[in-house]
Order: sequence, then structure tokens, then C-alpha cells
Amino acid sequence: MKKLSELKIGKKATIHSFEQNDLYIKLMEMGCIPGEVVIVEQIAPLGDPISISVAGYSLSLRLSEAEEIFVEEIITT
Repeated sequence: MKKLSELKIGKKATIHSFEQNDLYIKLMEMGCIPGEVVIVEQIAPLGDPISISVAGYSLSLRLSEAEEIFVEEIITT
């Protein structure tokens, strides 16, 4: 299992869980729910923020927010 912040551009993953803090409610309201597939679309030159595709739309997250999301990377062959 990895943190969303560790994925590279173009990688897909399934959201597994969140760190236990108040941020997870905000993330779930934005469509980041366990079982949802996310794709890393862009990473800013200094690494913060990142842009992901989730629930059919693009979402920009701070790196600190992405570190709160645990994902299982989908390996494509």
C-alpha cells in the first residue's frame, strides 16, 4: 500500500483508506471515497499541488492532503 503522494504521473490506484483526522470528511465530500479509482494527471514543478482524476472530474490536492490517502496501485501490463 502506498500514499497517493507517492504515485507518479499517469499511474492508477484504488483508494483504500485515510489517515484518521478531520481531513478525511473533506476528501470524501470531493469524491475521494474508498474503492474509487484515481489517476495522477499532473504534478506541479515543485511537487505541490498535484492534479488527479477521480469520480469523472479533475481535482487538485495539496501534497499534504495526498499524503493522507492510502491507495493500492493498479499495475497494468
